[in-house]
Amino acid sequence: MARLHEYQGKALLKQAGIPIPEGDPAATPEEARAIAERIGTPVAVKMQAWTTHRASMGGIRFADTPEEAAAAARDLLGKQVGAFAVERVLVERKLKLDAEYYASVIIDDAARQPVLLFSTAGGTGIEERAKGGQAGVAIMHIDVTTGLADHAARNLARQAGLAGTVQRDVGAALVRLVDVFTKYDARNAEINPLVVTAEGKVLAADCRITIDDYAVRRHPELGITIAREMDHPPTKLERIAQKVEDEDFRGTFYFAQLATGFGPDERYVGFHGAGGGGSMMSMDAITDAGFKIANFTDTSGNPSAAKVYRAAVIICHQPNIIGYFGSGSGVASQEQFHSAYGLAKAFHEMRLNIPAVIRLGGNSEDRAVDILARAGADLPAPVEGYRKDDAPAFCAQRFKELVEQHSAPAEPMRWHKPTPPKDAYSFPIAGGKVYIDHAKCDETTCAVLMEYGQGIFKLEGGKPVLAIDAKEVAGKNSELIACEVECRARANDAVYVELPIEGL
Repeated sequence: MARLHEYQGKALLKQAGIPIPEGDPAATPEEARAIAERIGTPVAVKMQAWTTHRASMGGIRFADTPEEAAAAARDLLGKQVGAFAVERVLVERKLKLDAEYYASVIIDDAARQPVLLFSTAGGTGIEERAKGGQAGVAIMHIDVTTGLADHAARNLARQAGLAGTVQRDVGAALVRLVDVFTKYDARNAEINPLVVTAEGKVLAADCRITIDDYAVRRHPELGITIAREMDHPPTKLERIAQKVEDEDFRGTFYFAQLATGFGPDERYVGFHGAGGGGSMMSMDAITDAGFKIANFTDTSGNPSAAKVYRAAVIICHQPNIIGYFGSGSGVASQEQFHSAYGLAKAFHEMRLNIPAVIRLGGNSEDRAVDILARAGADLPAPVEGYRKDDAPAFCAQRFKELVEQHSAPAEPMRWHKPTPPKDAYSFPIAGGKVYIDHAKCDETTCAVLMEYGQGIFKLEGGKPVLAIDAKEVAGKNSELIACEVECRARANDAVYVELPIEGL
């Protein structure tokens, strides 16, 4: 699910007609001061972070002057929540409260429809309390074709014990909350607390809204670039990786950074999995060996060599990782040699200077291990491949030995992309271009292209040229990367598959 920050969710509630406290988000202490001056003090300054219990961690401050608001913002902006820093605070008028309620709309998977929950006693354990018929709690399933009627909402508030104008105003807020939930294809829309102020006004004092992954593309106005629930805004590398996934649907590429800003002495590792269950088991193995995981990456579902290549390049762009550990399912149906070719190309171009242990269990695993062994022969750091019968724990221990034996790199890795000759024979493919230096094409090179190109090439005048049309060759990156890697293994760099990564 894709989360919205509190200030973003409140903007949607306000548009729907649900009153919210006066205020605005601030990205600097100066902005916080200006907002406090405009709305008047006292104010609340609330860090915008995807976490619960903000108050207990000091994430909500109160300020009696604009200067205090600026000071509170200065303390909260940049504060580490998990592995990531707070980028904004919400500055809003401090409220004097008479009552606090809880309201939410969530998906009832069993009933296959939304359910509205309302409580006059907070949201803790509300599902169980609602099932038990506890006083102060009311629940109602929503018909998505008709929504929530005013009289039904007021009746729900009455069931929870409300009366008079508060019942009317809470009912109106519930109707509009359901409208927001429906309009934006939410999985969860929660107001906690929905408050009654000392002046008798009903306001949404806090909110949490998450949008269904598959609906994000229908709502560009929300500005969500990555449709998944994380504890931090998307990082630069996550945005780059998402662009790769968006443009190549062969297999799955998932990349999430779990930490940033760490030093080389903190033992963070670049992690590359294949398949959810096997990846989880492998992550446990590498952490049990004493390492921390910088990122979670999954390339599965029979990905192309190009997708695996781009994934590996992105992983290697994380500064201060001390090793590259790849391990996933041992029964994957995908052809592992495609992944091996993608990794080999990435490691070569990144001049891999940290140890790598790659467990490629499954179809054609022997060929995959052989590809990695040959590709790692001329790299600054060792690369070792393993099979499905090599347990993740064994691979993690071998990885630990290699890290301890290998000197720490003097400088971070850089992407060394070859510059093909201007007169090279070339043709476009999906997401890139292929160059063949005919001047370097000897008999061995031609034999490699004819074998590993699988019908892509023919010989004219002793030189390889395309044997198929542009439409057919567009998606052949796996075969073409195999040609490049196999030529290089024979000490010939006549073939280069150029695969740009937007943002790197």
